[in-house]
Amino acid sequence: MTGAGRRLRFGLSLTPDASRPLLRIAQDADRYGLDLLGVGDQPYRRGTADAPALMATVLAATSRIRVLPAVACLPLRPPAALAKAVATMDRTSGGRVLLGLGAGGHWDGIESYGGARLSAAAARQALEEAVQVIRLHWSDQQGLRFQGEHYRFAAGQSGPAPGNQIPIWLGVTGPHGLALAGRVADGWIAPSSLVPPKRLADGRRRLDEAAAAAGRDPAEIRRVYVLEGAIDGRGARGFLHGPPRQWVYELTELAVGHGVDAFLYAGDPDQLGPFALEIVPAVREKVAQERTATAAPAHP
Repeated sequence: MTGAGRRLRFGLSLTPDASRPLLRIAQDADRYGLDLLGVGDQPYRRGTADAPALMATVLAATSRIRVLPAVACLPLRPPAALAKAVATMDRTSGGRVLLGLGAGGHWDGIESYGGARLSAAAARQALEEAVQVIRLHWSDQQGLRFQGEHYRFAAGQSGPAPGNQIPIWLGVTGPHGLALAGRVADGWIAPSSLVPPKRLADGRRRLDEAAAAAGRDPAEIRRVYVLEGAIDGRGARGFLHGPPRQWVYELTELAVGHGVDAFLYAGDPDQLGPFALEIVPAVREKVAQERTATAAPAHP
């Protein structure tokens, strides 16, 4: 199974509501030992903090957690400028930055902030071009040029190059987006509201087929699942809505049965403690047991 032996990663998907104690929440995630902090990026929404600025602040105030935009709103983030910002954060944080990219979707808000409204096909093309521009910028070579339909890049010298190889994860859901992720991305970010478990198998298949067709090893692509649910003790009320023991069962099934290898909790930050301290260690233990049982040779 794709990614079957890969260490699971767990994190928090943080909505940058400026009225909340965002830095404290991020520091709690770091203190609880979570691996990832995804910061939402919808700058057109009233009352939201700027995602790159918040990421830089969080990196300066934490010690181990890795931070990414989940996902960067590409129509409002020119890729060359975004590449420079992310590389700068990588160099100043000791390599604790990843990049999540999205093609855009809330077009009324994007237009209201000066972005151009694109068709689905044009937005995917722009996303693919942006990945190329960003990787060119990170190459830190001289005399680089890129001429695309949506982006143009000409620099006597690009860079700065990041101190580490920064993974690019794409937040896509449709078949064409999954094919793009399979060809060029280091990871696939799927929100549970748009890609429920019954759609994960098809998504994995499309991702794997596209990667193989491009000559890539599908196992190298991270599968990141955004957990849009609620933790409570009132009994099961549907997928990702119930007590911790239900979450443990469902996340174990997602990891073992669907190949998910990274989870971003997008529920109430006030429930971050139960997620990080109860659910995460229990899922790690259950998944390790399942993998061991699967790998063990059958007795005659």
